[in-house]
Amino acid sequence: METHKKYHPEKGSTLYLFVISLAALIWVLVRVLPKPSRAGYPCMRVAMSLASGLLLPVSAFLLSLFSLRKARQLLQNSRCRLASFLILAALVVPNFIGTDVQTAGRMYDPPFLVANQPIGDAKGIFPGRVVWVHDSAATNKNCSPSAYGHGWFLPENSNQAAIDIMLSEGLRSLTGVTSDSAAWDAIFRYHNKARGKGEIGYQQGERIFIKTNATSSWSGNYNPLDLSKVQNSSYGISETSPQLVLSVLRQLVHTAGVPETNISVGDPLRHIYKHCYDLWHPEFPAVHYLDHDNSTLREKVVASQTAVIRYSDKGTILRTNTGAVVTKDYLYTVFETSEYMINIPMLKSHKHAGITAFAKNHFGSQTRDAASHLHGGLVSPDGVNPTRGGYGLYRVQVDLMGHSLLGAKNLLYLMDALWATDYELDPPVKWNMPPFNGNWMSSIFISLDPVAIESVGYDFLRAEFTPSRGLYTYAQMSGTDDYLHQAADSTSWPSGIVYDPDSTATPIASLGTHEHWDNAVDKRYSRDLGAGNGIELIRLPQTANAVDGSPVIAGTYQLDQNYPNPFNPISEIGLRIAEGSHVTLRVFDLLGHEVVTLMNERKAAGTYRVQFNGTGLASGVYFYRLTADNFVQTRKMILAK
Repeated sequence: METHKKYHPEKGSTLYLFVISLAALIWVLVRVLPKPSRAGYPCMRVAMSLASGLLLPVSAFLLSLFSLRKARQLLQNSRCRLASFLILAALVVPNFIGTDVQTAGRMYDPPFLVANQPIGDAKGIFPGRVVWVHDSAATNKNCSPSAYGHGWFLPENSNQAAIDIMLSEGLRSLTGVTSDSAAWDAIFRYHNKARGKGEIGYQQGERIFIKTNATSSWSGNYNPLDLSKVQNSSYGISETSPQLVLSVLRQLVHTAGVPETNISVGDPLRHIYKHCYDLWHPEFPAVHYLDHDNSTLREKVVASQTAVIRYSDKGTILRTNTGAVVTKDYLYTVFETSEYMINIPMLKSHKHAGITAFAKNHFGSQTRDAASHLHGGLVSPDGVNPTRGGYGLYRVQVDLMGHSLLGAKNLLYLMDALWATDYELDPPVKWNMPPFNGNWMSSIFISLDPVAIESVGYDFLRAEFTPSRGLYTYAQMSGTDDYLHQAADSTSWPSGIVYDPDSTATPIASLGTHEHWDNAVDKRYSRDLGAGNGIELIRLPQTANAVDGSPVIAGTYQLDQNYPNPFNPISEIGLRIAEGSHVTLRVFDLLGHEVVTLMNERKAAGTYRVQFNGTGLASGVYFYRLTADNFVQTRKMILAK
């Protein structure tokens, strides 16, 4: 069973503590004496806390020495009672101060959960379920991710059909239904019931915001004239994959029945690159494409005057770069006008937070020019030293996860791990752990439990990016998952902190379940082992047979609805075969005339995808029929040119 070592500063070397405390004291003096306002900086407050590890013991020693010398003088003058009191004080004070120092040090003592010991209340149609879909054929194995003109994000390096299938399979597994449309209906009904709206599906007129992560599209790395990505050091940074967003748009419009005009896409703090716009806009021209400050072909985001998040540290932790106290932020109006949100972060390690996923992606949801004022609530405020490592400290991610316009509106948690990496500003890297084995991660994760899915992402990061990889090891920082402990269970909250980001006087409840897997090979959580009320990790590896030729064993016969539908001119048809049998798949027109035979051969048990090309056919209704032994099923599709 996997366990985690605990760091006990009170049990460490005295010399080590002395050196650290002395270095912190020197740093405080060098930085604060020339500019006293720096004393309010998060890093200075931490340094002063560490320096106290030296100042308090030294002060105690000097006070004890003074007491003993004074007691000696009193004894010489036969004042025994007062001398006895000073001797007692000389003995007690160092121990008293030492006890306080140890207690403060325990905030850095990682109360890591051992494997398969969940906390919190699992969420979802199937509580705690996280679906992991992996298909190595979804990405180009030979891609050079930061090669200018051939970046990982371009269509040449992704298999759009495979990604579409991955999302379809993931949605069905998440909800336990057999069609994409039923999956979306189940998701909307679960979400609306959880929000107190009743068990209702999507209602016409409701808007959906797809929140992406566009880390590199900052001012200076973006050309507003041609909306292109320029060649510089930021080219190839890992961020939300355009192809996964396209899959979501196809699902929402063609399957869930959401009108294009009711969908917005973007990262409010950043821009949308040309390669993204050129991929999405031709297929969905009526979608609202958001931009931070450019309205050429896009819509400029608008800062809200009423949408506010109030940070639960109440000004004790968060600071701007100038040292000004931060207590709140305003959001953009898109969070108010949208009834639902789908947050699609790229799974990455992060130099400030250890991990960046759904919670961290909302650093781009507030209206300031940057998000550095929130770094004080993370493990490493300066991105160099994890001075706020450990557990039981204020974590800004919990406020973001619990806010009514951010976490509470999140319809579906979809984590992009197609091109996951070790550092938020790095290009994608290949993964060594099984089943990736030296290839890109080529995965997506889907859940209705925000804590569970981030917990799974964290386990992958910390298992892969160890010192032996020779890459950044930010995921190893102690306290990286402190925010997950606190989001899951209020008993993990720091003393004096009550998470209430909407300032309603009602603390947030458990947002989901958190635990660690048993080991990095088996990757099993408590529900996978049939014990506990934590996470269930469902794996769907290599689902796209039409892409990689490796069918997954299926338990029943089934003919899926073609996707997309309506289509022009190409659509895909999925089918499941329970056991080896002769299979035929034929397409007929409205009069019953056979148009084409797509399959007529013996097939092993498994899941298959077949492509139908309607080029040369007239617009209208067509039928396709699956026959396998005694099983026969027919479905309707629409060719709309």
